[in-house]
Parts: sequence; structure tokens; C-alpha cells
Amino acid sequence: MTSIMDQSRKKELITFILGILLLGALIQTAGRLKGDRLVFPGVPDILKAFFRLVKTPHTYKLIWTTVKHLLAVMAASTLLGIIIGLLEGVSVFVRSLLKPIMIMLRSIPMIVMVVIIMVLTKYDRVPLIASTLFLVPLISEAVCEGYLRIDSELIDVYRLNGPFNLYVLTHVHIPLMAGYLKQAYINSVGMGLKLIVTTEYLVQTRDSLGKAVHNSSYFNEYEDIYAYALIMIFLVLLVSALPQIIDSLIKKASERN
Repeated sequence: MTSIMDQSRKKELITFILGILLLGALIQTAGRLKGDRLVFPGVPDILKAFFRLVKTPHTYKLIWTTVKHLLAVMAASTLLGIIIGLLEGVSVFVRSLLKPIMIMLRSIPMIVMVVIIMVLTKYDRVPLIASTLFLVPLISEAVCEGYLRIDSELIDVYRLNGPFNLYVLTHVHIPLMAGYLKQAYINSVGMGLKLIVTTEYLVQTRDSLGKAVHNSSYFNEYEDIYAYALIMIFLVLLVSALPQIIDSLIKKASERN
């Protein structure tokens, strides 16, 4: 069984590497078709810029600023999404009442939301507030769907032992909704990072990846823009893999005990 899983992971890794090569080939092709090496620099130039940025200490300051925003946004949107999703799952009235708000948050153009928030609050709060508002519907919808999919017989079992409380939520509902939460988390991380970098770009957040991308575009350093994009891809992959890493560590710890 373990060998089969290892082979599957190796195939996924090989496919992922092929995808990266395909992406590089598309950028090279776009540069030749467009005939503009400034906007579409070659893959060697992008890799050279990537390794230069990785070796620069200031790059990690930019990454840390954006990662702090991402962690704060994921924490806030997860908490709000779970609360709202559970309320929507428990009550049809709440689900119908909040449906227009959720549709608005999913449909409103991001630039409109960012401009409104820029007027209402300080610029340094815009990446946090705007990104959280966009991610809450994504998580709450997954929580609501997960709650509605729970076997009613399992719900009846815990009701025989006592009323709904925090212990039941953490030991019954959330484990049964784990698949939905995991998928919502993976989707939210990628989207959250894109939203945060975009809002950082718009409000010129100091020492952030969004600000770095703005500066690179201002000085026509497009190879740096692609290099920052590579850094963001690796960040998403790392943060998305955290649940699996934590789960594997917990399983190993339980097996040792």
C-alpha cells in the first residue's frame, strides 16, 4: 500500500515538473510571437532574477509582510466562515437571510470593494479587510454544505448524550466536515494570496510583495515580476501543504505512543 502511494506521489511530482516546463515554454512562445523580450523575457532571465531575489535579504522582508497578511486573513476568514456556515446549515432562515450578502461578496468586482474600503479605513488595513470579506463566502459555503451532508443518524447520537456545545462542535461536526474544510482551505490560500498581493499593489503597502511588483512594473523590470510570481507560487504550495504536514506529524506521533 505504501509503495503504491509513493509511486502515486512520484507521478504527481513528475507531472508537476512537466507543468512547470510547459509554463516556461508558453512564456517563451509568447515572447517570440509578440516579439517583445521586455514584457516576455526568456526563462533563463526569469530564473536568473528569481535566484537573485532569493539571495537578497530584503526579499524575505517582503515575503514576511505578505505572509503575515495571509495568516491574519486566513484566521479571520476561517473563524467567520465556520460561524456563518454553521448558522446557515442549522437555520434555513439564516441561510436565506445571508444569501444576498454572500452573492454580493462573491460577485462584486474586487477593485470596487477595495475602493470602498480605502474610503472607510486606513490603507494598511485594506489588504486584511478586503481579502477576508472575499474569502468568507468561500469558506462558509463549504462549512454549510459539509454540515448539511452530515448523516442525520450521527447527529441524533450526540443529541442523546447532551445538547450542542463547543466539545460537540470540535469533536463531531468539524471532523465530519473535514473534507469540505480542507478543500475550502486549499482554494482559499491561493485566492487569498492573490487578493492580498493585489490589494497591496493598489494601496502601496510598504515592504510587501505587492509593492515590489508595482516597483518592478514601474521600472520595466518584467523579469522580476515573473520571479515574484514564482515566489508566490512556492508560497501557495507551502501553505497549502501545511494541513497534510500537520496531519502526518500527528499520525506519526500517535503511532509512536
